[in-house]
Amino acid sequence: MITIAVPCEPSPETRVALVPESVRALTRAGHRVLVERGAGARARYPDAEYAAAGAKVVGGVDLAAVDVLAHVTPLPARVLGALRPGAVTIGLQSPLDDADRLAAANARGVTMLAFERLPRTSRAQAMDALSSQALAAGYRCVLEAAVRLPRFFPLAMTAAGTVPPAKVVVLGIGVAGLQAIATARRLGAKVAANDIRPDSAEEARSVGATFLDTGLDAAEGTGAGGYARALGTSAAERQRAALAPHIADADVLITTAAVPGRPAPRLVTTEMVAAMRPGSVVVDLAAATGGNVEGSRPGEDVRVPSGRGDGAVTVVGLASAPSDLPTDASRLYATNVVNVLGLLVKDGALTVPLDDDIVAGMALTHDGETRAAGAAPAPAAPAVPQDPPEPGGPGPEGGVGAGHYAEEHR
Repeated sequence: MITIAVPCEPSPETRVALVPESVRALTRAGHRVLVERGAGARARYPDAEYAAAGAKVVGGVDLAAVDVLAHVTPLPARVLGALRPGAVTIGLQSPLDDADRLAAANARGVTMLAFERLPRTSRAQAMDALSSQALAAGYRCVLEAAVRLPRFFPLAMTAAGTVPPAKVVVLGIGVAGLQAIATARRLGAKVAANDIRPDSAEEARSVGATFLDTGLDAAEGTGAGGYARALGTSAAERQRAALAPHIADADVLITTAAVPGRPAPRLVTTEMVAAMRPGSVVVDLAAATGGNVEGSRPGEDVRVPSGRGDGAVTVVGLASAPSDLPTDASRLYATNVVNVLGLLVKDGALTVPLDDDIVAGMALTHDGETRAAGAAPAPAAPAVPQDPPEPGGPGPEGGVGAGHYAEEHR
């Protein structure tokens, strides 16, 4: 039996790492699950549902008694430093080079598994939290644009006249971009899209978008493991020049380009935004990691004066679109966590099998060392004995609780 804990996430995060459905699967498998009181409240998962699923709801998690800590937002150094030696964390870890967090994890021999480093393989798809959360983000960003645009998305043919459909441009044809295209199309918009990766044109057309060919070599924007990478300066300038007229003609621009673990690539300049019509809307999904759009700010609407008449273009910087849909986003994320856990449990004991390409790829720290991305697999780590806390011993209520983590960062 291993002990898996779920902390309250720091505000404004609303998601939770495990939901009652996933807890039920883990407890049926014989594991002990601790859920900090109120951890799922903002995602609409009450404590009573966790208890009914077999979890123990606690006022504060005793980190020293935890084998696996599942989380959404990166854990601060003080929490990593309070975990028992050999413990494992599973969650989002960006930025991946935070020296304080890495030092704290290594000092305790904690294994940090980062979803940002998950290999892009067919076998890993069921564990791909970046994709599951991007699905929610792509859907949400279109709704944010629709409520701000001062016109219809769909074509409307009425006795009072015909209203043409809105023109939407999507930059980035990953999971978020494809969902944005599909959602905009369902709302009736005319959609065009661009991405530098191979096969993106076919993917865009498969969900109803016109592909915008900028004439760049697809290999320039494809990195290791199938992830996108930032273009060089010259290529980025050529891309912006090719996209500028299409953006100027759009009613809505949605940008979804991201490079995991690194600042977002700059795709759109202020001048390109100012060339759009007054009332147009730009939604930047990458605002929290530097922004695809110059001047976007996470969690804010920025007004950019239009050079085509009185009025402005609204630039919407989304801080965390999946957190705006926490119920379903959490359910998808929890499935990713459970699938990763399936790789770590052997004969009821916790292992860190670095001969598994998925575990090796995700492992940011292990056995007191920071692992380079794409490091060659090492021999599997030995199983760590799992002993539940003694009855009457130091309990969750008196431990170094993850709730302190939430409070510290609110």
